[in-house]
Amino acid sequence: MKRLLIFDLDGTLLNTIADLAASTNYALEKNGFPTHELQEYNYFVGNGINKLFERALPEGQKTEENIRKVRKEFLLHYNIHNADLSRPYPGIPELLETLQAKGVMLAVASNKYQAGAEKLVAHFFPNIHFIAVFGQREGVPTKPDPAVVEEIRTKAKVKKEEVLYIGDSNVDMQTAINSGVDACGVAWGFRPVSELEAYGPMMIAREAKEIGEKVDELTS
Repeated sequence: MKRLLIFDLDGTLLNTIADLAASTNYALEKNGFPTHELQEYNYFVGNGINKLFERALPEGQKTEENIRKVRKEFLLHYNIHNADLSRPYPGIPELLETLQAKGVMLAVASNKYQAGAEKLVAHFFPNIHFIAVFGQREGVPTKPDPAVVEEIRTKAKVKKEEVLYIGDSNVDMQTAINSGVDACGVAWGFRPVSELEAYGPMMIAREAKEIGEKVDELTS
């Protein structure tokens, strides 16, 4: 029985890649660095924004000082423009509403910085009660470290076998493995299905409704 579903945010609940790319390119250009095509960002994101900037910076320029400079300009831009082009993936709002109505606990575990994660979740899912919305926070290791899943599971007071973790990348699949919980990969995110399949998740969802069907199957 699955009583708690933990969702990744970027690439799983929301398609945020265009806004992430636009703000990173803005910050790179402001600091005199070359920009990147949108599709390149699919492989830059996933490990927190500092790692995003490190990957986006040119070889030989990946210094802590340059990361700080890019981060400063990125945050100024992204905090205003983070919902310009970002949208929930098809079927996600309906899935969350259905799960909530059935009494399934919902949570978000993201490597996006905390304020950004909270802002996007509140904006796009105002009627959904998440028991936790956790992003990248000071003193808490980022995914694939299991700390965030353990924190949510403890808050929900559920066993590992009662948790399903849903994400779109190798980081998410490894997070589930490290946490000892079942994983569901989603085919609509930033990374190819083959990357997810390599980790042997419980399922790969091609459409959002398949997650709800799986939960029904596991709780019937």
